[in-house]
Amino acid sequence: MRTDSSPGSLPAREHLPAAGAGTPVLDVVIPVYNEEKDLRPCVLRLHDHLTRTFPYGFRITVADNASTDATPHVAARLAAELPRVVSRRLEQKGRGRALRTVWSASDAPVLAYMDVDLSTDLNALLPLVAPLISGHSDLAIGSRLARSSRVVRGAKREFISRSYNLILRGSLQARFSDAQCGFKAIRRDVAQVLLPLVEDTGWFFDTEMLVLAERAGCRIHEVPVDWVDDPDSTVHIVRTATEDLKGVWRVGKALATGSLPLDRLARPFGDDPRDRELTGVPQGLARQLVGFCVVGALSTLFYLLLYSGFRLFAGAQLANALALLVSAVANTAANRRLTFGVRGRGGAVRHQAQGLVVFGIGLVLTSGSLAALNAATADPDHSTELAVLIAANLAATVLRFLLFRAWVFPDTVPSAPAPATAGPRRHPDVHRTRGDETVRLQPVSPADGEPGNGR
Repeated sequence: MRTDSSPGSLPAREHLPAAGAGTPVLDVVIPVYNEEKDLRPCVLRLHDHLTRTFPYGFRITVADNASTDATPHVAARLAAELPRVVSRRLEQKGRGRALRTVWSASDAPVLAYMDVDLSTDLNALLPLVAPLISGHSDLAIGSRLARSSRVVRGAKREFISRSYNLILRGSLQARFSDAQCGFKAIRRDVAQVLLPLVEDTGWFFDTEMLVLAERAGCRIHEVPVDWVDDPDSTVHIVRTATEDLKGVWRVGKALATGSLPLDRLARPFGDDPRDRELTGVPQGLARQLVGFCVVGALSTLFYLLLYSGFRLFAGAQLANALALLVSAVANTAANRRLTFGVRGRGGAVRHQAQGLVVFGIGLVLTSGSLAALNAATADPDHSTELAVLIAANLAATVLRFLLFRAWVFPDTVPSAPAPATAGPRRHPDVHRTRGDETVRLQPVSPADGEPGNGR
């Protein structure tokens, strides 16, 4: 597995600036090997489509990887006839090698590739690259497996494609739907960071790139496509499938052992909206709910132990009140720190006072339940008392969480001033949010003399 040092962290997502006259925004690469028959109609059709419909400057690059037929001559003639077409010749085979070589040398801010058979309808090209131009996404792929895609192909290739993508989901936890569609695009600034980590030089190249991009937190945009299978395709299905499975094993092993330096592929602090502390926005409901349930379960166990101990020398009502009081103080302190993330002594007394009010409500529920039990049964068993108290505590727990969240700890994360510069670097001690978890973050300004964007 390739472990070269990447050029730096991933760039901030920004809309591409307006390009000057003659500057290509999009470089579409067509990797070919012995495609003397299909190359010319493919390039002419693509060139015509882009000229008519694409609102930015573009370039078409024919990447000939060691063809042995007349493909190089066809590519050279096309480059001579059409000013926006260029030809690159590589003396080694491998689609991945061709894409890496051309993409690494290109000056266009958006890089794409498509297969020479043009199985994908070209009307999907602009929707493919638009999210990259706007800065919304880092990579974009055409998907034949999206619900609204319209695909014409045989049962054998349909089965192989779906099986392969299921393998990726099961083994590498891939969330993109179609790894093999020959219709993809990437921002050049992202490619410069990501490509040094991609080892494969063949058909597995783009699958590996997508897996690493996803693990690095890149946003992958998917476009439903209209796709018609090429019956004359020269792809050797069995050999390609075997190489792909070897690649899946290699990448999975590298991810499991941590040999890939994906930690270098970090976004600048502030690029993710979850880095920002926003007032008036509910903070981490799912995480708080899980934390509250854990604290509540431990508090309930603590309460039952206390109740059983106090019951040895006191009546049921007094034992319940004492056990609930002690466990309520511990519960409020635990929720204050662990569930709602409040640190320090500031407001601790007020929080405990409010917690005692919540305790009083729980006391009314549990005491009322015991009174109802004693009214129904003159001498209830101890196990029956515990069962009634557990049910009453469950109801009190739901109410306690709502009161804690809305009244006791309504907004535990104060707003922080915005960073002075756009896109400062992420400090090693900064914690990002994961899922619904919200953690307090402190923006770090660049060092003196350092560019504000950290790149």
